[in-house]
Amino acid sequence: MDSLQKQIVEEMMVSPEIDPKEEIRRSVDFMKSYLKKNSFLKSLVLGISGGQDSTLLGKLASIAITELNEEAGSNEYAFYAIRLPYGEQGDAQDAIDAVKFIDPTDSLTVNIKAAVDASVQTLKESGIEMSDFVKGNEKARERMKVQFAVAAVKKGVVLGTDHSAEAVTGFYTKFGDGAADLVPLFRLNKRQGRKLLEELGCPEHLYTKKPTADLEEDRPALADEEALGVTYEQLDDYLEGKEVPADAKKVIESHYLKTQHKRHLPITVFDDFWK
Repeated sequence: MDSLQKQIVEEMMVSPEIDPKEEIRRSVDFMKSYLKKNSFLKSLVLGISGGQDSTLLGKLASIAITELNEEAGSNEYAFYAIRLPYGEQGDAQDAIDAVKFIDPTDSLTVNIKAAVDASVQTLKESGIEMSDFVKGNEKARERMKVQFAVAAVKKGVVLGTDHSAEAVTGFYTKFGDGAADLVPLFRLNKRQGRKLLEELGCPEHLYTKKPTADLEEDRPALADEEALGVTYEQLDDYLEGKEVPADAKKVIESHYLKTQHKRHLPITVFDDFWK
C-alpha cells in the first residue's frame, strides 16, 4: 500500500474486518448519545429512497428512537422517514418496502417536482439554462432542503447516508445529499453496509439491487458504478488496504483528489486548502 492509499484509508476510517452486531450498536449509540446530549432535540429525520444506504440508516435510526423512548418511559422521541420522489419514482415499491422494514415513528411523502421545476424555470427566465446534470443536483438539494425544514419543525436532526465508499469519491451533491447533521455510516464501505442489513434481517432485494442516484433524466437509473468508472468491490478493496487493478486505483485516487472540496467546510483565508 503506497503513501496516498494509506492516507486515504486512514482518512476514511474503514476497518478491513468488522463485527456487524458491534457496528450496529455503534451507530445506534452514536445517534442516541447525540440526542441525549442535546436535550432540546427530539427527533431524527431521514430521506428514504429504497436503496441500501437509506434503508440501513433508517432501520438504525428506528432502533435508536425505540430505545430512547423505552429508556425515557415515554414517547417523546420520534423518527421521521420521508420519501422524496421527483414525479413518479421508478422503484417506488422498493421505497415502500424500505419504509415497512424500517418501521419509523411516522412516514411522509413530499413530491419535489413542483419545487425543482419552479427553480429551473425561474433561472431560465433569468437567462440561466440548467443542464440535465445540474438539474439532478437541484433535485438532491431540494430533497435535503425538505429534510431540514421537517427537522426544524420537529426539533430534529437530519441524518446523512454518506459512507466511506461514497465519501472517498465525493459521489454526492455538495450541500445536497452531502449536507447533514450526522453521518452515522461513515467508516463503513458498501459491502460492510450490506452485512449490517443482513444482520438486521432486511429483505434481500433492498440491498442486492443496482445502486443508482437516479438524478439524471437523460440517463435514468444510471448505475453508480457506471457513473464512477469503478466498481464498489474495487472501492471496498481499496478502502480495506488491499491491492486493486492499476486502472481502478487511478480512478479512485483521481475522484478523491478532485472532490476534496466536498469533504471540507467552507474555506477561509486561514485554511491551507486554497493555496
